[in-house]
Amino acid sequence: MSAVTLGKAITQGLRDALAADAKVLVFGEDVGRLGGVFRITDGLQRDFGEDRVFDTPLAESAIIGIAVGLALRGFRAVPEIQFDGFIYPAFEQIVSHVAKYENRSGLPLPITIRVPFGGNIGAIEHHSESPEAYFAHTAGLKVVAPARPSDAYGLLRTAIAGDDPVIFFEPKARYYLKEEMDLPVPPLPLGRARVAREGTAVTVVAYGPMVETALRAAEAAAEEGTSVEVIDLRSLAPLDVETLVTSVRKTHRAVVVHEAPVFCGFGAEVAARLSHDAFDSLEAPVIRLGGLNVPYPPSRFEKLYLPDADRILQAVDESVAYG
Repeated sequence: MSAVTLGKAITQGLRDALAADAKVLVFGEDVGRLGGVFRITDGLQRDFGEDRVFDTPLAESAIIGIAVGLALRGFRAVPEIQFDGFIYPAFEQIVSHVAKYENRSGLPLPITIRVPFGGNIGAIEHHSESPEAYFAHTAGLKVVAPARPSDAYGLLRTAIAGDDPVIFFEPKARYYLKEEMDLPVPPLPLGRARVAREGTAVTVVAYGPMVETALRAAEAAAEEGTSVEVIDLRSLAPLDVETLVTSVRKTHRAVVVHEAPVFCGFGAEVAARLSHDAFDSLEAPVIRLGGLNVPYPPSRFEKLYLPDADRILQAVDESVAYG
């Protein structure tokens, strides 16, 4: 086994998908010759050629429009949106066409849209956003947000091999997070959460970049005598409600955390499901943590904006103390 970063796991996932199926195409802004701004596609154009790994104009709507056309012609399109905040020009294409085409035509639409997302990288405006709730709300899309290298590889291979459109959110602040593993790992089914840490007192639900933060908070809580269970959702749509409810029936308390603002954030759906399906097990209200309800701030203020381990610990303490 060797230490593999999350970024390298995604690179290898793309490489193996390209090698396994000649119909897989990878494209986007600077993904070819440059290898992407985060170097995730580094070397792929050299090894697979400009016909299969290619650069596009700086036009996100056109990128997704191209993906739709390629998918309808039998290709497996893997477009990259360079940063989370750049996806909005493509929103109409994704919501009006990518999400709906299968349902109205009966034709498969194998598109995996890769999107580096989240903050904590000290970037400028439009480079640190968390738009996942828009797409999880949109029927017809599958939405994935891995937190560790092995999951990133396994989920990416499944997404590319499938016939449904997937929004694949990559936590850019965790590209250098390492895991001891051997690649390749088996593909992972979408829609199954994992118990990242066993616990008995409180369930903390997270995904993407917040999973590592939640695990750090759980370690600190253990030193204070509080056993925290951490659930990594991995997939937002479909959502693994069964794993969530099973955990809360054990701990009787839940905290949901993400980087996006709390108001109408994805945590609201998780809280609603738990409040309905595990109502008889809850001994405290489900607590939601997230970014502040303001546009993402300049980089010098992002530490104040984003949830951290201390805020999670405070929410855990509030949940334990309730009642």
